[in-house]
Amino acid sequence: MVKQSNKSKVVTEFLNELNHPFRNEIEELRDYILASNKDLTENIKWNAPNYCFENEDRLTMRIHPITTKVQLIFHRGAKKQEQSKDKLIANKSKMLVWKENDRAIITFKNSQEIENGKTELEKIINEWINAAKNQ
Repeated sequence: MVKQSNKSKVVTEFLNELNHPFRNEIEELRDYILASNKDLTENIKWNAPNYCFENEDRLTMRIHPITTKVQLIFHRGAKKQEQSKDKLIANKSKMLVWKENDRAIITFKNSQEIENGKTELEKIINEWINAAKNQ
């Protein structure tokens, strides 16, 4: 995987100070997330890397204080929104654990799980972005 040049310096500095035991996995996920959609931007929100599409929060890593896994939280932003009757995306991935119809989590316990899931992750990210912007 080629390192992404669109990584945020603010996020990199935050992670440098954090000295997280899963730093390699976090960096791997940053690369895959940013490579999945060229319009994603990266910042820090909720004490973790956060990804926006058209300035709307869509995906946030959960990295602290968890040290045995890294999670990706798929959402439609910080504010609670009216729930639809159906899940935001129809993707049947076993990677997704649904918390609400507009919030799902993917958990990675190691680099191998990240590598194995990268193609599916890219598809989920783009489905999520497209569905969320049409809500």
